[in-house]
Amino acid sequence: MIYDALFGKPLISLITVGFAGIVVWHLLSRQRPTTRLVVQIVFFGLMTLILVGSGIEPHRFQGYGSEDPQALLVVVAKTLWWIHLAWAVIGFIRLYLVLEGSPREARLLQDLVIGVVYIGMALSVLAFVFGVPIGTLVATSGVVAIILGLALQNTLADVFSGIALTLGRPYVIGDWILLSDGTEGRVVESNWRATHILTSANNIVVLPNSFLAKLGLTNVSRPDESHLLILTIRIAPTRMPASVRQVMLSALTSCNSIVRDPPPVVALKGLDATALEVELQFRVASPSRRVQARNEVLDLVYRHCKSAGLLLAVPAAASVLTGDLPTEESARPPRVTPLELIEAIPIFATLTTDEKQKLAETTAVREFRKGDVIVRESDMLPSLMMVRAGIIGARHGDGERGRLAPGDFFGETGLLAGMQEVCTLEALTPVTVYEIDQQAFAPLLNQRPALAEEIAEELASRAERFRDAALPPEPAHSAHAILKTIRTIFRG
Repeated sequence: MIYDALFGKPLISLITVGFAGIVVWHLLSRQRPTTRLVVQIVFFGLMTLILVGSGIEPHRFQGYGSEDPQALLVVVAKTLWWIHLAWAVIGFIRLYLVLEGSPREARLLQDLVIGVVYIGMALSVLAFVFGVPIGTLVATSGVVAIILGLALQNTLADVFSGIALTLGRPYVIGDWILLSDGTEGRVVESNWRATHILTSANNIVVLPNSFLAKLGLTNVSRPDESHLLILTIRIAPTRMPASVRQVMLSALTSCNSIVRDPPPVVALKGLDATALEVELQFRVASPSRRVQARNEVLDLVYRHCKSAGLLLAVPAAASVLTGDLPTEESARPPRVTPLELIEAIPIFATLTTDEKQKLAETTAVREFRKGDVIVRESDMLPSLMMVRAGIIGARHGDGERGRLAPGDFFGETGLLAGMQEVCTLEALTPVTVYEIDQQAFAPLLNQRPALAEEIAEELASRAERFRDAALPPEPAHSAHAILKTIRTIFRG
């Protein structure tokens, strides 16, 4: 019975099996490629068996007249057979053409081979089903191919450039790249036609692959995203170059935005009567942190220069008289006084000039040697300290959370609100600080009680701003709670 069903009317049986195979193949999940391949082979084998049993040769063109009632069935049957053959081959390609560790290249190679299979299948159908002379067709289509090639020149160039970029892998999605024309950003998409780059201005730049392939490309993300920055600083030659180099190195060492390993480098580039030229070389963890790091380094260079008594040199293009230039003997660097530091502290912004002057007159100078622990984590520091010179490291648990440089301050939460310190502060170099204790601050609150509310608001705002910063404060306190603590402390 099965034999009669299959071979009694072979063309109808073959067409039925062919369409059934198409339906079953589409119903199977793409997540089961092996099962799909087995099903495809079974249907293809069954169709081949029917063709052989009925004496039809799919690889040869058998002429038939247009009035032959079997002609249409033969065309459909042989076409279905070639389609199933192509799908069986494609199943093998998808399953077994794999490049270990290079899935993107493997998928590209699979697509190229599958394209060749489909072209071969289409030519076979034309030759063996419809009897089209392929040799003549290819020869006569040469002119058409040339016309199409010229018309699609740019598109084809983009496609083949995309293939070359995919196989060469100069970058992957997520890499930060810099092109020789100045374009810079992170790769967010790459296809056959173009590459999409997200710039630091939050814009998408779409570059055709043919254009991209012609440009020099620097992959900033390889071997990692750490990025070298170079800043040139000109210092007035009022100190020995070795002393200037040490001050610049201290400025880089106190920076929280740069990478510690490899360590920053200070290179002396030139010396003349107008300036000592210093080159600062340091790395940041990511290109997106360059602006932040550059700003912090420039700020720290200024603060360390002021703390050490160094003067910045006039610009190289400036026209000055040699006699007006400062020398090591004639230079009068500005002094860093307690009043200047107090004026730079945000929580004292509400004080009047007289109140700041009185507070500055009560400051005491304290010095710490390298390695001294100034305050330990969870201890309360009952005085405010302003860094005059040196570098202080802040540790929270087992890790370093940041560094303090000249102009920074600490201890304000213990002095004014009775809060514990959340970091252990240790002198990384010899450190000099100006100290203000509670006895020096009490007269100001007694003379102006409203000052307590203003300071409480500023401390609460500061705790909120720095909750997630490098130096985390104690869990946020409300202004009301801080005000209550201030009044309790200074009432006693």
